[in-house]
Amino acid sequence: MQNEVIYRFFTDDDFLRVSNKIKEMEKITAGEIRIVIKEKKSFSNRKKDLKKLTEEEFFKLGMQETRDKTGILIYILLTERQFYILADSGINEKVEQNTWDEVRNEMQKEFIIGNFTNGVIHGIDRVGHILSEHFPIKPDDTNELSNKVVF
Repeated sequence: MQNEVIYRFFTDDDFLRVSNKIKEMEKITAGEIRIVIKEKKSFSNRKKDLKKLTEEEFFKLGMQETRDKTGILIYILLTERQFYILADSGINEKVEQNTWDEVRNEMQKEFIIGNFTNGVIHGIDRVGHILSEHFPIKPDDTNELSNKVVF
């Protein structure tokens, strides 16, 4: 069964909670938040590092196409217990990578004790609030990217 590993960590209700959290955070920021969860590296990607895989997924999802370059991706590799937070150029001009590393560390604490959904939701919450400081919602803001979790 495809995604069998994912359902050892998350339920459909968890994915709904994650999507709803993204929707909630995007009401306070012009930023666009996406979550990608993969079971493991594919055979063809086995030699690529996590940052490279995250970058490829970022472009595959068209996240670089947002109006103000304010897309941010949280990419999770379950079996390797790794994840990476990648922000687009508009965000990187105002927020340093160490900010995202701090969010990653906070999420990691939740993951270590088995709270995967809470870790993801906490990460989305922190990302949303950080983005809202630098990229508040605009009157003409539209939801440019889906809030659904990508597998």
